[in-house]
Amino acid sequence: MGVVTDMRGRRSRKRVNRAESRAKAGRDGSRNVSLFWRIFSLNAMGLVVATALLLGPVTVSTPVLAGEALVLLGGLAVLLAGNALVLRFGLGPLQRLDQAMATADLLRPGSRPVVAGPAETAGLITTYNRMLDRLEAERASGAARALSAQERERHRIARELHDEVGQTLTAVLLQLKRVADRAPEGLREEVGQAQEATRAGLEEIRRIARRLRPGVLEELGLASALRSLTAEFTTHGLTVRHRVTGDLPALNPESELVVYRVAQEGLTNTARHAAADRAELRLQPVPGGVELLVRDNGTGLRDAPEGAGITGMRERALLIGAGLTLEPAPGGGTDVRLRIPVTSRTPVTEGPR
Repeated sequence: MGVVTDMRGRRSRKRVNRAESRAKAGRDGSRNVSLFWRIFSLNAMGLVVATALLLGPVTVSTPVLAGEALVLLGGLAVLLAGNALVLRFGLGPLQRLDQAMATADLLRPGSRPVVAGPAETAGLITTYNRMLDRLEAERASGAARALSAQERERHRIARELHDEVGQTLTAVLLQLKRVADRAPEGLREEVGQAQEATRAGLEEIRRIARRLRPGVLEELGLASALRSLTAEFTTHGLTVRHRVTGDLPALNPESELVVYRVAQEGLTNTARHAAADRAELRLQPVPGGVELLVRDNGTGLRDAPEGAGITGMRERALLIGAGLTLEPAPGGGTDVRLRIPVTSRTPVTEGPR
């Protein structure tokens, strides 16, 4: 009995599969019909029906009678309505394609118009989608090369600032100290001021070098680098709270660098443009990955166009397949969210302290 039931079930599934195949073939066949043949067939059908009626029971008198006029006008209305419907459904996908082309943004990939409509329209949409795929791949590859070159240049400049300018200013400080020890009483105050100005310049050079090349990221890990970053901005009049969860999925070095640079750029924008006095930085696990949040209590996004900083953050996010969103924060201000997809759940381990 069970065998019979199983055989009946198999036959039933085969019938369902055949029906689905016929339906799919019917849909594909209707899509392959071009707009020209759809309109031509409708007009030909109308003319054939009109000719058959005129050769058969329908006649047209001179002058035209009211009933005959109604029949002719009704036939004309049906023909025009049929043409309008065919054009409406045939050109609808083209209108959606036009809207998609007008709003396409290579920095926000993934959105594609649905392939639908007559054969010409479906082919055009398919070609457009393939072109977007190629452009996005080329944009990502070009951005990766540019950002890689940018990081190498940052490292070179940071090294030269530290090794050349930093050592020169250190030598100047030592020389000023010797001068201050031998200077007469009236000049010691001016020499001391020169020492303080040189020391401040040396600290600024070191700060710039650290921002160009985050050595703490390589030596102590991402969590320590983000804490150091928040401390740096806190000393510039912005109160920054940070919360970095310890149990984070492992990130590769490229992803860690992108997280650090996005956090750096987000806090820089907050300090320069947001007119904010408080900011918050969070790095926490989310389903399927890790999320970085930079939140401030400033003036918000308003209608200002995106600048080079935000564009750079979007390009960096594309390099690692991450998603970047900017949205109003609860209670005012701006939220910058970077979500990095991660498959491994191995916790991040910080370097030695």
